[in-house]
Amino acid sequence: MESLRKLVQDMVAAGTGQAGLISATLSQRRSKGDGADYTKVQIKPVELKGKLHYQLAYHYANKVTHDNLLPELLEDRLMELFETTFRQGLFNTAEADYQVLISKKFKVSILKKPATKQSAVLSHNRKKQYILEEGTPVPFLVELGIMSPEGRVFAKRYDKYKQINRFLEMIEDVAGDLPQGRPLTIVDFGCGKSYLTFALYHYLSVERGMELKVVGLDLKADVIEHCSLLANKLAYNNLRFLVGDIADYDELNRVDMVVTLHACDTATDAALEKAVRWGASVILSVPCCQHELFSQVDAPALEPLLSHGILKERFSALATDAIRAKLLDVLGYKTQLLEFIDMEHTPKNIMIRAVKGSSGDTARLWREYTAFRSFLSASPYLENACRDLLPQGEQI
Repeated sequence: MESLRKLVQDMVAAGTGQAGLISATLSQRRSKGDGADYTKVQIKPVELKGKLHYQLAYHYANKVTHDNLLPELLEDRLMELFETTFRQGLFNTAEADYQVLISKKFKVSILKKPATKQSAVLSHNRKKQYILEEGTPVPFLVELGIMSPEGRVFAKRYDKYKQINRFLEMIEDVAGDLPQGRPLTIVDFGCGKSYLTFALYHYLSVERGMELKVVGLDLKADVIEHCSLLANKLAYNNLRFLVGDIADYDELNRVDMVVTLHACDTATDAALEKAVRWGASVILSVPCCQHELFSQVDAPALEPLLSHGILKERFSALATDAIRAKLLDVLGYKTQLLEFIDMEHTPKNIMIRAVKGSSGDTARLWREYTAFRSFLSASPYLENACRDLLPQGEQI
């Protein structure tokens, strides 16, 4: 068994180098094993907390369990498994593959073959690359209690940290669709505590150096006061917070991006109408509390679904977003429905992301929309609000 031990020692000593272990499989159980009922063990290198480990996956009839060992412990564990349980092994390195055969009398044969794998991928616990990286202090995250002054994300706020970065990924995807060569105007309707408003401003103004003006609007005066004080403290000079209602806001004539997160029921539609009439290049909307269609929808063919309150509620919410998306397509946008990690309500939600640009044949899109709306016997707020902007015919 010494030749096998030497092989294992060399692979472990090589670490992630050319002669290091990429993967291994132990199989062919002895008739009298160590009492365990796993049928094979697979090994691969992984990175845990910045250190190299080896993960052993034990395959049972109906489950797989794992054990992570430091390199100095791997040699003894592998030798124990070969001496008590398995008669075959396949080791892969970037230099060669090694097939190990062990007889009943523990005579070891090692066959060297051409390599079939090139390099190890330390995939376990791999660090995700975020737009706002941990380890680099971000002033607004520090002020909001998400990050320490040294740039460490607090464990209890890690979900918020991930949610903010997911939002910024969505912003990054559409930043190129915003007008170039002039200052931009962005409005966040129903901004609330403004985690995402601050994130948006920081990313576009501080990180990307774009010239812009951002307005956050909400009905809660105390929240707006707090956000205004924080914006001043951060010297975010072109970020303003105002107390006001979406439907009544008429301060601006042109807006380039409209964000509306968690605007309840038809308040979302009011924000979408504003965005369309402003000719906004980008619209980001995460609706909530969608009740309008719940009292309207009437489709006999859907009775098995609509007769159950919880199903009707969920269907009505999905249908509402489908109607909004199709209407935005008709109104000259390319629309996507994306999964978004919601910060305040359900664990997951849907974001409507619309970018100015044709989605195709407007007449066809309108026919598709009216057929769907008529099937549901619905009278959507957004259609009525934008009646003068929509094709004629087939109106409610």
